[in-house]
Amino acid sequence: MYKIDYINNKKILKSNLITSANAFFTTRESVVTPNVMKELTPKCKENLKDIALFLRIDVTDIISPVQTHSSNISVAQKGKNYENTDALITDCPDIALLLNFADCTPVILYDEKRNIGAIAHAGWRGTAASIVPKTITFMKKNFNSSPYDIKALIGPSISLKNYQVGEEVYQKVSETMEKKYNDYFFFDTNTEKYNLDLKTVNFHQLVEAGLDKQRIDKCNYCTYDSNDIFFSYRKENGYTARHSAILKLDNLKN
Repeated sequence: MYKIDYINNKKILKSNLITSANAFFTTRESVVTPNVMKELTPKCKENLKDIALFLRIDVTDIISPVQTHSSNISVAQKGKNYENTDALITDCPDIALLLNFADCTPVILYDEKRNIGAIAHAGWRGTAASIVPKTITFMKKNFNSSPYDIKALIGPSISLKNYQVGEEVYQKVSETMEKKYNDYFFFDTNTEKYNLDLKTVNFHQLVEAGLDKQRIDKCNYCTYDSNDIFFSYRKENGYTARHSAILKLDNLKN
C-alpha cells in the first residue's frame, strides 16, 4: 500500500511493502531533476541535498544513469558514471540509485534476504524488451538472488485510459507477452488505436519471473491524471521535468 510521506516537508511516495531499505518516489515538491530548460534549479539542488541527508550519504553517492529507453543493465558502483543504461543494480549500502520518469513505469526490486536492490525504467520499449525480467535474471545469475525473496514496487506511471498507442507499440508489447493476457490493453474503435496499461504488463512479467503476487505493490497513481503531484510527458506535451525512483540499501552491519 502506498502513502504520501515527507522529506523536509516535501512530499514523497512510499510503499509499506519494503521496510528494510529506503525505497520511494519523488514528486513535484521533492523534484531533483532539471527543468524544461535543462537547468538544475536551486530548489532541485536543495531537494537533492535533503534526500542525501535523509539517506545519510553524500550527494555524489547518488548514482543516476543516462537513460535511453534501452534494455541495458549495469551494476552501480561508487564514483562511476553510467551511459545508455535503463536499469541499475547494487549490493552496496553506501550509494543510492536514482532513475527518472514522466509517464514511463518505474520498477524497484529489493531482495531482502541478500540486501540487493535494483531500479528499472520500463517505458514501452523497455517493457517490450523485458527489461524487468532481464534485471531479475541478472540478479539471479550475478548475486544469487531468488525471485521468492524479491519484493517489487511498480511506481506511478500513465494509466490505461490515458496511454493511447499505435499498432506497432501494441504488437511489440503483445509479442513479448505472447498474447497470454487481454487485461493490459483495449482497442478504441473510434480512433482505431490501442490503449496500453504498462503497469499491468510489468505486473504480469514480474509474476512470470517468479515473484509472489503478494510481494508486488502496484501503484494506482496515474501520472497524467495526477499531474499536480507527478510529471507527465504526455499531459505536458514533452515540456516537463521528471520525478524519480530512489533506492538505498540498509547497512546491515550497523
